[in-house]
Amino acid sequence: MSTNITPHQQHDHEHGDGLHEDLVKLATQRDALRIFGVGSAAAILASLGVSNALAGRPTGEVPDETAGPFPGDGSNGPDVLDDSGIVRHDIRRSFGDSRTLARGVPLRVNLTVTDASKSYAPLPGLAVYLWHCDRSGRYSMYSSGVEDENYLRGIAKTDSEGTAWFQTIFPGCYSGRWPHIHFEVYASVAKAVSSGPIVKTSQIALPQAVCKKVYATSGYSGSLGNLARTSLSTDMVFSDDNAIHQLATMTGNVKNGFVANLTIGI
Repeated sequence: MSTNITPHQQHDHEHGDGLHEDLVKLATQRDALRIFGVGSAAAILASLGVSNALAGRPTGEVPDETAGPFPGDGSNGPDVLDDSGIVRHDIRRSFGDSRTLARGVPLRVNLTVTDASKSYAPLPGLAVYLWHCDRSGRYSMYSSGVEDENYLRGIAKTDSEGTAWFQTIFPGCYSGRWPHIHFEVYASVAKAVSSGPIVKTSQIALPQAVCKKVYATSGYSGSLGNLARTSLSTDMVFSDDNAIHQLATMTGNVKNGFVANLTIGI
């Protein structure tokens, strides 16, 4: 499955009209802080789906989160990190004995890693291991019917700007969780593929407006209903701060695919 999305694609905002639209235009870190104050500005930006990557430098370290029960890193069952083929940008297909393609709305994820102790300077040469469920809410290597698959998992190196990118599909929403993507940061690709120490484990939250559009398409059966029964404020991972440092900025559309951007401090 191909996509015309590029990192420089024109923005296609997924926010509402009126006050929300006006606030998005004002939503730089400087203006939001000046008008609303630190706490209120952060909450407003998060509710609008405006990440710190859009507003400027992160305002704090991304919180540590659980890797969940399906990490595939050897900490809970199978380990895919030392398999040949895991270092890749396009994670839609399984690799090795299977070439199964995970189908769904195209999504490119750009995760930029910065150093919170050095004014959030970009961190090149690190490795990001990223994984998530398929459009049916199943995790490869674990869920029934896909135990022998390893799609939607991959490692990518951060470039000179600290960005690791992945070509994937929009994950489904399963019962009890807000739509999300898991990631682990390692000091290098060599450390990642040799089960080296993890620098950061966290999750990316996906904006509600985009999720609703994707889940209205065929193939995402059940996701729209599951989304309606949860929220960032009640999610077991994001409820502590409404994913203020974890909510991605989304551009694109259902036809051509989306791009998710998030800048994190570690």
